[in-house]
Amino acid sequence: MTFDMPAHLPRRLTISLWDFSWFTQTMPGEPFEDLDRAFAEAVDRGYNTVRICAMPYTLFGGDQEPKPLRIANLGRGFGQRTRWYNNRGGAVLDGRAHLLELFRAARRHDCYVIVSSWEYQQTPSFFATPEQHEALLAIPPERRCAALADALAGLLDFLKDHDLADRVAYVELHNEVDNPGTKLIEVARAGENVQAAERPYIEQALEVLRKRHSDILHTACYSDPVPHRLGDLAGNVQVAHFHLYVYGVLRRLFEEAGLWSDVEFPTPLVRSMLRADAPPYDEWRPDEEWRLAATGVQRRLFYAHDWVDPVKWDLYLYEHYHLYRQSMRDMIANRLAAYADFARDRGVPAVIGEGWVGYTPLHATFEEGPVGKDIAEFAVRECLRHDYWGVILCSNAAPHHPFWQDVAWQREVNSWITG
Repeated sequence: MTFDMPAHLPRRLTISLWDFSWFTQTMPGEPFEDLDRAFAEAVDRGYNTVRICAMPYTLFGGDQEPKPLRIANLGRGFGQRTRWYNNRGGAVLDGRAHLLELFRAARRHDCYVIVSSWEYQQTPSFFATPEQHEALLAIPPERRCAALADALAGLLDFLKDHDLADRVAYVELHNEVDNPGTKLIEVARAGENVQAAERPYIEQALEVLRKRHSDILHTACYSDPVPHRLGDLAGNVQVAHFHLYVYGVLRRLFEEAGLWSDVEFPTPLVRSMLRADAPPYDEWRPDEEWRLAATGVQRRLFYAHDWVDPVKWDLYLYEHYHLYRQSMRDMIANRLAAYADFARDRGVPAVIGEGWVGYTPLHATFEEGPVGKDIAEFAVRECLRHDYWGVILCSNAAPHHPFWQDVAWQREVNSWITG
């Protein structure tokens, strides 16, 4: 690597995606009840970095006084077999104190933290009331990046006041700034390229962060942009942070299941996969409709992930995978090469913060099985071939996913990354 790197940071980051679950799943028996235990398990598996929604606007944004965080779930069992949404709810947290607890635990276990925000995505859906969701939406779209930058700068001030900023690997303005479900994209006019429309707002926000905290790396997080549009991305990122969900055969399932369209639902494929105890689709709703809007996830996807038989879901993917194997590997290789070129051209490190197959039901095992592992291993090796600074084994390799229990595989692949 030829770029300038803060001397205290690791030669390579191997990343576990803790997203918002580090504060939404803290009740007794949940995976983040004990942050020290979670970090100890991460280190035992070979990780040195976790990536989180640090709730910057919730904790440090605007003129609001921080209030206790009252954590809820989506209600009525909704989302309990859907990844990330299967939390119990009921916790009441001092958000700033919990953030300090995470960073202190990271120091005790010699780990680092990628600081991000999911607040313009699903984070507010986990709060007991809609005030934070409404407050974020009330900020005009052209002011949202600036508001996040101000809040993140305040969060970094707070960490420095407590002598914990050395645990920050780098800062992302927001998770997947260009994702259709991220409300930062509302600066784009109809038909306008989202990444190009967002660029000036992101660049201005990153300048604020770089001026206030020049000793820390700052960037924006992009969700697998196509290679020919990389010139539209913010020009002042200090880390080339991308996500890469290849989908492939999973895209075929989503399309036939009607999960990315407005076709009549449930489709025949979904009906063929449903568990015997599945309720009618029209009856499957969260306890309050605002929560669904705050997630950015369609109700039909929740229904499918909550009520399909995961064995039937996986069987479909295995039966059709041979038709997509090569195209999936080609996409991984081509995108990783393009993103590495982008990073080299700008003299910054490259990171893949999420990947590889896509969004599957909580108890489906395709990604954790032999095919999914083969895809992940191919992708990790490609990242190492291109000298990526940060690599994720798989988005599902985290304490709140069943894949966490496959300790031996994580140790093995992490050893490739850390050497």
